[in-house]
Amino acid sequence: MSVVFCGICPHPPIVVPEVGGSEALRVVSTQKALLELGKRVRESGAETIVIISPHAPVFQDVVGLNMTPVLSGDLGNFRAGQVKFKLENNRILAREVLRQGTALGLAAVELDQEAEKQYGLDLSLDHGVTVPLYFLRKSGAELPLVHVSMTVAPVEKLFLFGLAVRNAADALQHKVALLASADLSHGLTRDAPGGYLPKGQEFDREIARLLAGPDIGGVLGMDPSLVRQAGECGYRSIVMMLGALDGYDVSAEVLSYEGPFGVGYLVASYQPGDRNPNGSLLQKIQKKQAEKAAQRRADESLLVKVARETLENYISGLPRTAVTQIPDEYRERAGVFVSIKKHGNLRGCIGTIKPVRSNIVEEVIENAISAGVHDPRFQPVREDELNDLEYSVDVLLPPQPISGLHELDPKKYGVVVRSGRRSGLLLPNLEGIDTPGEQVAIARRKAGISEGEPVKLERFEVVRYK
Repeated sequence: MSVVFCGICPHPPIVVPEVGGSEALRVVSTQKALLELGKRVRESGAETIVIISPHAPVFQDVVGLNMTPVLSGDLGNFRAGQVKFKLENNRILAREVLRQGTALGLAAVELDQEAEKQYGLDLSLDHGVTVPLYFLRKSGAELPLVHVSMTVAPVEKLFLFGLAVRNAADALQHKVALLASADLSHGLTRDAPGGYLPKGQEFDREIARLLAGPDIGGVLGMDPSLVRQAGECGYRSIVMMLGALDGYDVSAEVLSYEGPFGVGYLVASYQPGDRNPNGSLLQKIQKKQAEKAAQRRADESLLVKVARETLENYISGLPRTAVTQIPDEYRERAGVFVSIKKHGNLRGCIGTIKPVRSNIVEEVIENAISAGVHDPRFQPVREDELNDLEYSVDVLLPPQPISGLHELDPKKYGVVVRSGRRSGLLLPNLEGIDTPGEQVAIARRKAGISEGEPVKLERFEVVRYK
């Protein structure tokens, strides 16, 4: 295949002699391993290097591809501004990666000078790239670069990125080396930058063992709580890289591991071999996702089915859902809120306190579209996201005036806060909201009502459908 080499490289600036000085002597094993990694990149015949960095601009669920014509950066933030880099950006490869990612259902965006100005981004090469580049250059591996932002997403989505790089390299018949810039736990010792983290050493031992195999399925299946408690910055970059190796035999070698400053530095080399269809995880991942989605749909209530199908049809450009036989209980009029989540995170929520449609079903249809594409807190839902969404529908019972916080229970009652024409509503039983005070404070903020302003309070109950 055209991805001819993969690797993991840490990025501590202190490993660069111009930055670390005498302290750099404490990480000689990492220095030697990075030089060996660079030598292997050079010998692989790679024509472009793709580096995934956790310190580039990071987005939720979206991979960023730096499209600046010339990629440049230095180690000036670490008192070594004389260490500079200027490389050709292989934008042809970057755009093909974006195209292949879209085909796989992975959201990716181009980051250019316009985005840099609009969103206040910094597209200069970050130390997650410049530190590995220092040793690649020392090894004679000076090649065009594609600078990639790590993304925060479920492992199944992360894994697709490496496959997108592989497909892009194959489509262009271009030899590519794909590197994951990754430090492991930042809490190995009492004097570590993140302070001592009890799970740090356990995480490093486990991921080092899995990567030595490599046991790619084991890496993807690591306990999320262990990853979260390790205080790492490289797990996602590693998973993104491993996708390029899916379905191939791999010659793996951990070249070094050490953590003298309380942060785990692991250098590893992966040489793809022959295709091994029995070793592919992608089909298993896709099958599991399809089964999960099918089960979720089989269990959903009528109102949730209406909400889901309405938004799916709207996004896909199909006619709206038509409910010809409405059960008697839904012929009534009521306020309705439609909530959409993606991987456990809110993706949209819009509703009506009082009914504006002829029945509950019509209320759901209108609010499902609004929640998906008109919630000002979020970008409109994309078609490639639809299979990842989970819905709930809250039918509101009539609100009742109350005299104070003592009449609220955030698990049982929602709240409406009013001041003049301004009003804010918060649904009941929301994760992380445990007291009436918190509930009212959030409703005030939603309505733009300051803390000291007098308000009228109402409480309401809901019937929640999933």
